Order: sequence, then structure tokens, then C-alpha cells
Amino acid sequence: SKKPEILQNPNQNKRWNCRLLEVLMTVSDAENAFRSDTTCGTLLQQLQQIWDEVGESDDERDKMLLQIDQECLDVYKRKVDQAAKSRAHLLQALADAKIELSSLVLALEEKNVVVTDKSTGTIKEQLAAIAPTLEQLWELKDERKKEFADVQSQIQKICGEIAGNMKLTEQAEAPTVNEDDLSLKKLDEFHSQLQELQKEKSDRLHKVLDFVSTVHDLCSVLGMDFFSVIIEVHPSLNDSIGVQSKSISNETLSKLAKTVVDLKEDKMKRLQKLQELAGQLFDLWNLMDTSSEERSLFDHVTCNISATVDEVTIPGALALDLIEQAEVEVERLDHLKASKMKEIAFKRQGELEQIFAHAHIETDPEAARGKIMALIESGSIEPSELVADLDDQIIKAKEEAGSRKEILDKVEKWMSACEEESWLEDYNRDENRYSSSRGAHLNLKRAEKARVLVNKIPALVDTLVAKTQAWEEDRQMSFVYDGVPLLAMLDEYAMLRQDREEEKLRMRDKKKFHEQITTEQEVFGSRPSPSRPLGPKKVVGPRANGGSNGTPNRRLSLSAHQGSNNGTRSINKGRRESTGQVAHTNHVAISKEDAASHISGTDTIPSTP
Repeated sequence: SKKPEILQNPNQNKRWNCRLLEVLMTVSDAENAFRSDTTCGTLLQQLQQIWDEVGESDDERDKMLLQIDQECLDVYKRKVDQAAKSRAHLLQALADAKIELSSLVLALEEKNVVVTDKSTGTIKEQLAAIAPTLEQLWELKDERKKEFADVQSQIQKICGEIAGNMKLTEQAEAPTVNEDDLSLKKLDEFHSQLQELQKEKSDRLHKVLDFVSTVHDLCSVLGMDFFSVIIEVHPSLNDSIGVQSKSISNETLSKLAKTVVDLKEDKMKRLQKLQELAGQLFDLWNLMDTSSEERSLFDHVTCNISATVDEVTIPGALALDLIEQAEVEVERLDHLKASKMKEIAFKRQGELEQIFAHAHIETDPEAARGKIMALIESGSIEPSELVADLDDQIIKAKEEAGSRKEILDKVEKWMSACEEESWLEDYNRDENRYSSSRGAHLNLKRAEKARVLVNKIPALVDTLVAKTQAWEEDRQMSFVYDGVPLLAMLDEYAMLRQDREEEKLRMRDKKKFHEQITTEQEVFGSRPSPSRPLGPKKVVGPRANGGSNGTPNRRLSLSAHQGSNNGTRSINKGRRESTGQVAHTNHVAISKEDAASHISGTDTIPSTP
């Protein structure tokens, strides 16, 4: 409702009080007009004296008195009207004050306001009772309006920041406060809304800062200019601008998220490219035996060959110039590889031959090298394919050597035992072996160990035969040792050992026979003939390729009478069975250089690959 004239501006309370005093003074003047010390009777007496002195007629005097009566009546009427108007004005002011008081109490919802009830007193008393309460409520209203304006201004600012209208927010007018509802409840609602917006602003600001930090790290790894990238998203994201002034709008967050995704994709692509280049570098280095010093020049490229995207955090690790440097190096090594392909291929072939040699697999290196030369000169195969094929052959050769290792180790033990067996035989033939010559005690210890080792030969041979047969059955091929089937070597050794054992038995029987004859002659008084020695005669075993004691040589050839492998194995199997019964009692030494080559001939057994 419209306020009365004296209440139009509640902020000017002093002015209103002065106006109210004016009204009261007006009324007081009307009342005081009747309280003058000069009465009408004294005035009429003075007028009568004047008329008497002047000599006015009675008619004039009556006319003048009538005029005076009329003028007095008009004065009274005017004063009464003024008093009535003043009373009406006070009544209106009182009504307006009561209305204002009610609206303020309703708007502020102040239940603690106490209003003195003066409805039975005079109008002035009622106004005087309401005035202090009104003044108190007007002051409270002004304070509330400031609080509402402050809260609404902050809400408006944050909403503008979220909407992305930071400039409009700075230029926006003060918010309009609804004076009809200035209650604490409404103010609390605004405060709650402000807190929610502040929390949302804080969350958005953290998201923005996290995105900015991620962009900074990615730009550092990729070797990109962080400031140009981040300013392109929004100018306020520059580090020179305060945190609270950074844009937190939906558009900014969306652009930041997209920038992070793009940079991560770029990082993944560059890492994949760099890892491919690093793999090519390693292949080329290994191919050409590049020195560690030269390789170390590209440690910053190869250090991430097996790293994941998240593990690459070193600044500049995926910069474009680094990738270009790696590409140039790969191209240079490719050209160098083409010129050194012959050397590389022969080196691979040499490695392959070395593996075969250690595995005692016979090959034809000259033919292999000739074939490599023909392929390189004809250009019918790419150099990388040729090297890859040689690498595959090396892998297969290593697998083959690995499968033969256990058997080869036992072959070495067998041959070493045969060497000790040969030495032991020579040692046993030495008549001065028990003399006190220098080193005799060392030979004696060696002989003791050699006898133990020789006694283990039959079991070692049996184990070797079993493992070789199992190997051949598993691979459906013959186990060849330096071009000779190993089983044939073992069979030949068993035959030679059996022959040596039989020869030993014959020598023992012959020795016993001679001893018996000598004894009989001594009993009947006769002496043995000096031209016929009684000692055992040295029996030389079968010799081949210079051997004398039946010890297996490192390489053997098969005689033509052996026929096929199956036939040989079936014949030798029977020999091994008969040999096994007597081999454990054998103490005769067999020389290493001899009997392994007892089987001589022109036919050879194909070697394993």
C-alpha cells in the first residue's frame, strides 16, 4: 500500500519527526488563539472610546460591530477547519504508521518486536508510541536489504562464471531485492544457494586446475608450447592470472577435456612410433654388432621401448625432433646394412657353424657360404629376409643342440673315462710304478681314481645307449656324432671291449698253463728253456687309424659290411647284451686313439641337420 506523505522516505526519520512537530504546533497555535490576554470586551471598550471621540453615528457603529462579529466568526471557522484538517492528517499518519508497522513485521518476520498498545490514548500519544518501533524496524530493514543484496550479488556472479559470462558479471547492475520478504528464512535460503554454488565453483575450479596440470605434463612430454595450447582453450587459464579468476564454465571444461584427450592420443601415437623405431634400431644394431658407445647415443630413444603410455613422463621424451632423429638414424643404418650384408650374412653363417660344431653335427660350410654368395649377388632375396632366414636356422640349431646336450655330456664323460682306462693300462705295464721315484705317489692316486672310473664305464655306456635310443625314437632319426651314428660307435666299442676281455682271459689261461708246466719241470728236475720266456706276451688289439687299445676315437667311419643302420643295430644289440655280462669284470685299459676307428670303409651315415 502507498505510504502517507510523512512516511514516503523512511530513511529520513528526523525529517518526519520535524514535520510531525509542525502539525502539533499548528494545532497548538489554533488553541492559543483563544488564550490571548487581550479580550474582546477590552477591545470594544477601546473602540467605543474612539467612536465617542470621533462622533460616529449609531448606524455606523452598528454596521462596524456587525462587521467585527462577522470577521470574528470567519476567524473561528478558519481555525476550526485548520484544527479538523490537522486532526485528519494525524489520523491518516497514525493509520499509515500502523500499516507500515504491520508490513515491516510481516516482511522481516520479527516476532520479538513489542508495540505498546495506545489505542485508547490521544492521537499524538498513539503516534509517539509507534514511532520508536518504526524507527527500529526501518534500521533492521536497511541491514537486511544490504545482506540480501550482498548474497544475491555473489550468487549472480557465480552463476555468471558458470555460464561463462564473466565480463557481463563484472558489468551487471546490483540485484533487485524483494522488500516484501526480508525474513531470515529467505536469507538462509539464499545463503544455502550461495554455498551450493560456491561448492560447485570449487569443484569446477579443481577440475580446471587438474586439466591444466595434465595438459602441462602432456605438453612437457610431447615437447609442445604449453602456454599457446592452454590460451587457445581460454585466455584466463594462463598462469599469470589468479586462480579465482580462471574460467570454470561448461564450455571451458569441455574444451579442456577435449584437449587432454587429443594430447593423450597424440602421445600414444608418438610412443608407438618411437617404440617401432627403437625396435628397428635394436634389430639393426644387433645385425651389425654396433658398439655400446654408439648405441648409448640413442638411449633417450630406446629407454621407452617397453614402457606404457603412463610410464613416459620425462620432458621431451616424445618430442617431434627426437622422433625425426630416430627416423634419420634408422634410414642411415638401413643404407649401411645393405652395404654390409655380405659380412653380416657370413657372420650369421659362422655362428650357425659354431653351434653345429659344438653339437658335433657335421655340415658343409663351403656349400652354405657359396649359396649365400649366390643369393646376395643375384639379388633374388631381400637382405633382411636372408638374415631372418639365417636367424631362424640359428634358433633351430640351438634347439637341436639343446636336445643333444645331455647325450653329448655323457659322451664326453665316456671318452674321458676311456682315456683314463688307456692310461691305467700303460701304468699297469710299468714295472717301476711302485718305485720311490719322483711323482710316483701322484700316479698311484691317479691309478686309484682311474680304476673307480673304469669300473663305471659299462653302466655309463648302458645309460648312453638307452638315452640315445630314446632320442632317436622321439625324433625318428639317427643320432650322429661328427658324421658317425653314436649307437654304431657304442656297438663297436662294446665289441672291442669284449674282444679285449676274451684276449685277457686267453692270456690268463696261457699264463696259468706255462706256470703249471714250469712247476712240473721243477718237480721232475728239468728247467725251462731260456729261449722261451714264461711271462705273458703283450697282445696288440685290433688297430685302425693308428689306435692300439680299442679306445673310441673322436670320429668313426663305418665299414661297408655293416649295411644299413637297422641291420647294424640289430647285430650290435646282441653283441651289447653279451658284452654287458662280462664288461663289469673288465680291468683292461683300452687306448683312446685306437679301436673307435676299427670299423673302416667307404660308406658314411648321413648327419643330422
